Amino acid sequence: MLDDLYRQLIMDHTRRKRNYREMKDGDFVHYKNPTCGDVMTLFWKWNDNGTLEDVSFIGEGCSISMASCSMMTELAKGKSYHEIVALREGMERLIRHEEEPDEFDLDDALSLAGVHRLRARHNCALMPWQAMDRAFLDT
Repeated sequence: MLDDLYRQLIMDHTRRKRNYREMKDGDFVHYKNPTCGDVMTLFWKWNDNGTLEDVSFIGEGCSISMASCSMMTELAKGKSYHEIVALREGMERLIRHEEEPDEFDLDDALSLAGVHRLRARHNCALMPWQAMDRAFLDT
């Protein structure tokens, strides 16, 4: 039953991508998944107070990568650099080791936990976070 709910969340984020748009007045980075060829452009803008004011994306890929992009934008928006680094590390642990972080809630992104069993799909689920690494995280 929980697997069905998780599948529904992934498909909802795939069909109704949150923050799926170009951002004209922000920074951006293009990213291509090194294992499958899914592509995205990540856009972002920081507030003067050091929080991520806005984040969005455009791209094409499988349902896992597109859902993950949608979920990442919702998680990261309004967070500080250090909070985003922690979220990034939490997603890495969730996908690669199936470990849920105790210190914060990954919200809808928890629905991607099952990707752990599909090693070939790890980079699909981590694609937006890898794009953030390239953009500004340096993790």
